[in-house]
Amino acid sequence: MKLYQLSFSPNCQKVVALANEVGLPLELVAVDLFKGGARTPAMLAKNPNGKVPILEDGEFTLWESNAMLGYVAAKANRTDLAPTGMVERADVERWMSWGTAHFAAAVRKVAFERIVKKLAGLGAPDEALVKAGTEEFAVWAGVLEQSLRSKEYVCGRLTIADFSLAPYAALSASCGLDFEPYPKAKAWLARMTARDSMKQTLLAAREAA
Repeated sequence: MKLYQLSFSPNCQKVVALANEVGLPLELVAVDLFKGGARTPAMLAKNPNGKVPILEDGEFTLWESNAMLGYVAAKANRTDLAPTGMVERADVERWMSWGTAHFAAAVRKVAFERIVKKLAGLGAPDEALVKAGTEEFAVWAGVLEQSLRSKEYVCGRLTIADFSLAPYAALSASCGLDFEPYPKAKAWLARMTARDSMKQTLLAAREAA
């Protein structure tokens, strides 16, 4: 399998981490988003949205990182990580949808202002947007904290939902977002980042930065 990616991107990191976790080799192809690398004719033919990651497996091309998590887990026959039972699967999909719509969106808002703008030379952060993103993060981190009160992982046991959320949670500190008021969520993040699959992924991202 081949993954077109930007190593800094949490959406790319989640796919790489899961592939590491299940032992599926990935050929990683770096795409420079800051130079329009995802919007060349060749790349737009793979993903008309002009974004990464893009996963290629033979003749099959897939975009949308959460869909990739399900695909990678299924390819590795890891129904423990991507359960097929109606209730368990719905729970996993619930958390992945929540992450995309709420938690990750808040982190992205702050990361764009404080990190991406600097990398791309787009000027100073918009402090009003930073404030809004920080307030949103507090709300959604609180939801995560409440859910993890009696669980080690968001669905009880480790699933692809945790891999979907963890790279964004790991990015929060670099953005100046504080996990300290959320001890259960902080402990969950520590469990995730202690996994070899996550450690390898985050280390590679730091080295590529």
